[in-house]
Amino acid sequence: MLAANLRVLREMAGISLSELARGSGIAKGTLSQLESGAGNPTLETVFSLSNALGVPVSSLLTERRDPDVVLVRAEDVEVFSGDAVDLRMLRRLDLTEGTIELYDQRFRPGRPQYSDGHPGREHHIVTSGVLRLGPPDDPFELGPGDYVCFSAEHPHFYEAVGPDPVASTLLLQYSDDAPSPAARACSVHGRRRRG
Repeated sequence: MLAANLRVLREMAGISLSELARGSGIAKGTLSQLESGAGNPTLETVFSLSNALGVPVSSLLTERRDPDVVLVRAEDVEVFSGDAVDLRMLRRLDLTEGTIELYDQRFRPGRPQYSDGHPGREHHIVTSGVLRLGPPDDPFELGPGDYVCFSAEHPHFYEAVGPDPVASTLLLQYSDDAPSPAARACSVHGRRRRG
């Protein structure tokens, strides 16, 4: 799916492989391999391409369709791995005010996962383990059942706290063009930190 979508999105943007390589920081040869269906992209590669093309990650990873029932089997979903996380996209929802992507996440203990930032807002809910995430200078610590929403536009990180892996769900929310301040807000009632 990535190969075909990458080629189409690059052509729609009217940019060459060389221009995409410069914009994403990914070697032209690697991009050529990805467009031909070879190679095994990392989580960082997929997000770099998404940022360079100005599209949600799901535009690269999913087929556009709108069935009445969606059943996703774990074994049918490609896993993208980073330094500390395995990420599986379960669903993309195109709404009138933007796009939402739903992910299953598994964080391995012992190493943090960093993001330089990307468009949208991240909504996280932890189902098992303890997860530290958010801006490096002011992170959140979430336990089972805890939820947080924050702007993903600035650098942030994720890290399993303690010896156990963390299971969580991520909802990535992208707003259309110039959203209102209300559309960019998380609508939270307060901010209390653990620890």
